[in-house]
Amino acid sequence: MSHTDQPVLISDYDYDLPEALIARHPLDARSGSRLLHMADGVINDKQFTDLAELLSANDLLVLNDTKVMKARLHGQKATGGAVEVLVERLLPNEDGQAPHRALCHVRSSRSPKAGQMLSLADGKMGATVLGREENLFVLAFDAPILADLDCYGQMPIPPYFERDADEMDDERYQTVFHDPAKTGSVAAPTASLHFDDELLAKLKQKGVKTAFVTLNVGAGTFAPVKADDVRDHIMHSEYAHLPKETAELINQTKANGGRIIAVGTTVTRTLETAYLHRIDDRLVEYAGDTNIFIYPPYRFGVVDCLVTNFHLPKSTLLMLVSAFAGTDHIKQAYQHAIDHGYRFFSYGDAMFLEKV
Repeated sequence: MSHTDQPVLISDYDYDLPEALIARHPLDARSGSRLLHMADGVINDKQFTDLAELLSANDLLVLNDTKVMKARLHGQKATGGAVEVLVERLLPNEDGQAPHRALCHVRSSRSPKAGQMLSLADGKMGATVLGREENLFVLAFDAPILADLDCYGQMPIPPYFERDADEMDDERYQTVFHDPAKTGSVAAPTASLHFDDELLAKLKQKGVKTAFVTLNVGAGTFAPVKADDVRDHIMHSEYAHLPKETAELINQTKANGGRIIAVGTTVTRTLETAYLHRIDDRLVEYAGDTNIFIYPPYRFGVVDCLVTNFHLPKSTLLMLVSAFAGTDHIKQAYQHAIDHGYRFFSYGDAMFLEKV
């Protein structure tokens, strides 16, 4: 499980991507994407619907049921200056009522000071700056946040889309199996965006079981690693929950010789965090923050196969998949994907990786 004492250079996780391969819009069909299958360094070009053929009846597919918040707001400070707010994390009320406070990214020409008022969504929402926690601002909103975000917020699509979110994103930047009670992400668990009801039914018919975890994805998922030595990077924290029933299904699947198929890096990080808290070599329920940072030569304790999208250069997610499938294999796969015109990033194509 341990990492290395040797330097891990960020330059080893960089690559050149033609602009034309960035998928800025989704395909007409969720499961219409291509699927690059890699096992033992051997690459096969498939369609995402072929996933059913790659899984067996005793496998367990683990999905992230988080719901993405319409977390982006525009407005003005009391001084009149423009401001953009991205709600990163809701802060619970001590009285158990719906949250009014949140940790937020705030962009403006001058950072707002504690006590300043913000007018957001054409005056339909108001917030007061309470202070800061590192690079985030603590805002107190005038009303329960989630209900207002649902009405007035914008879907926080990634910056590399280079466009504003529209009504299509409200549906397509959200998984078909999200749980409205698990609202809390500011980015989609994008590997899950490829699944539609028809494919899920096909997998169920084959005997593949499904289970859920929750990881509320933070904006830090898009942040590039700036340290020359990856080991110096400070990983952001996110809330993760492995329910008891999912832990038991994983234990049962392992005991029966089945494979654990993690859909996305968020599921992978949740399961590997829970593995660190196992009891008698069995997973148990886990709920809490995780800042697990997975990079080579990390050894995985739970995940056997990984469904994932193509990730940004110099990102922690590219390092995670490199740890899983081998850095040289991932470089080979990414070059193959570029050469064969695969679509990259959140609305792009996918990979099915088998652990080295």
